[in-house]
Amino acid sequence: MKDISCKLLVIGAGPGGYVCAIRAGQLGVDTVIVEMEKAGGTCLNIGCIPSKALIHAADEFEKTVRMANGNGKGTLGITVEAPKLDLAKTMTWKNGVVGRLNNGVVGLLKKAGVKIVHGRAKFRDGKTVEVETETGTQVIRTETAVIATGSMPMELPALPFGGPVISSTEALSLTKVPERLVVVGGGYIGLELGTAFAKFGSKVTVVEALPRILPQYDAELTRPVAKRLGELGVAVLTEAMAMGLSAKGDALIVKTADGQEQELPADKILVTVGRKPVMEGWGLEELDLDRAGKFLRIDSQCRTSMRGVYAIGDVTGEPTLAHRAMAQGEMVAEIVAGNRRSWDKRCIPAICYTDPEVVSAGLSPEEARAQGHEIKVGQFPYTANARAMTMQGEAGFVRVVARADNHLVLGIQAVGQHVSELATAFGLAIEMGARLEDIAGTIHAHPTQGEAFQEAALKALGHAIHI
Repeated sequence: MKDISCKLLVIGAGPGGYVCAIRAGQLGVDTVIVEMEKAGGTCLNIGCIPSKALIHAADEFEKTVRMANGNGKGTLGITVEAPKLDLAKTMTWKNGVVGRLNNGVVGLLKKAGVKIVHGRAKFRDGKTVEVETETGTQVIRTETAVIATGSMPMELPALPFGGPVISSTEALSLTKVPERLVVVGGGYIGLELGTAFAKFGSKVTVVEALPRILPQYDAELTRPVAKRLGELGVAVLTEAMAMGLSAKGDALIVKTADGQEQELPADKILVTVGRKPVMEGWGLEELDLDRAGKFLRIDSQCRTSMRGVYAIGDVTGEPTLAHRAMAQGEMVAEIVAGNRRSWDKRCIPAICYTDPEVVSAGLSPEEARAQGHEIKVGQFPYTANARAMTMQGEAGFVRVVARADNHLVLGIQAVGQHVSELATAFGLAIEMGARLEDIAGTIHAHPTQGEAFQEAALKALGHAIHI
C-alpha cells in the first residue's frame, strides 16, 4: 500500500478531531484524519447526542403517563389513554438521529478536502503513523500530528463491566427497560441516565460516595434536582460505597454511611464514576510526551512536549467537554495554517441535562470569593417568570455573580426547565466583558425564560422589577 504524506494528521474524529480537520482543510492545509470507528467520536455516537435523544423521549413519555394518571403538576385539560413504551423503537429513532449527524460530519470532512482513513492508528515516531485498515497497513507521514483520542468509561475494580454491570455505552443501547436499575455515581452522566430510566418506569437507586449528588455544582443549584428525583421515586444513597455484586449477581452490595452493608436488588447496575483518557493502543510509548497526572500535558496552544505534536480534547484533562475540544481543535488548525491564535478559556459552560437542567458559566459565588473578589449576587426565581409558568417549569432560578466595584460579570448559573438553551447568552456575556448594567439594559423579549437573566442582574443592582 502506497505511503501517504500530509502536512497535518489528526488521530481521532471526535468533536475536537473532526473540527480541527475541517478547519484545517478550509484553510488549505493538506489534512488526513484517522478514525477506527465512526466519525463524531463518543459524543455523537455513544455519549452527548444519543443520551439527549433518550432524555427527550423519557420526558415525553413521562408527560403522557402523568396525563393518563390525571395527577402531577396538572394535565392541561388533556386526556390520554395509558401510554406504552417500546424501548427498541425509541432506540431505533435515537440511532436515526445519530446516523444523520454522523453522515453530516463525514460530508463536511469531504467538503473541506480532508482525506479520511478508517482504522487504528499507531505512532512509529513523532512524524510517522501506521494504520491497520481492512485492506492492510497504511503508513502516513506528516509534518504535524494532533492527538485527539478522547476518553472511555472508568470501571471499578469491584464492578468490572460485563453481565449486569454496564457503562453508559450499553445503557444507551438497551432495548428493554430494566425493572430495577442501580446507578453507581451521582455525577451528571449517572443522574441524566438515571432520571431518564426512572421516567421510562425503572425503579432507580443512585449510589454516591460523596455527601451529595452533582458535587461539581454548588448545593443551591442541585437542590431542585434532588427534589425532582424524589418526586420521580428515585432513591439516593449518599456517602455510600459500592462493594461488589452479590453471590447470585442479582444485587449490588453497598456499604452505607453508617458502615452497614446493604444489598440493592438490580437487573442492571450502571457504573458512571467518571471517564479516563484513551492512552493505550496508539503508540504513546514511541513518543516522549510529558504527562499531567493521567492526561497529556499541553500549553496554552495545545502543544505537547514534542515539537510538531499537539493534543486536544479529553486526553488533555478537565473539563472533558465536547465544546472545549472543538475550541481547541479550531485553534490548532489555525496555528498549523500559520495564523496567530491563542485560546481564552475563561468561560467554558458546563451543562447537566437532568430534570431540571443545570448550567454554570464562569465563577460561582464561592469560587469568586476564593479568588479574592468582593462580589454582588443577584438571583431571580422561575416562580416569578411568566414563561416558566406557562411551561409548568417553575422550579429553579438564574443567578448572576459580579464584582462589587465595577460590576463586571464573573459568573452566571441557572437551574430550570430548558435552561441549557441560555448557556450561549451566559458565555457571550462573560466573554465580552459584560457588566451588570449591560445585561440589565438589554431588552429581553417577553415572555421568555431569558428574562430571568435580566431580572437577576437587576436584582444584583438593587432594583429587580418582578420580585
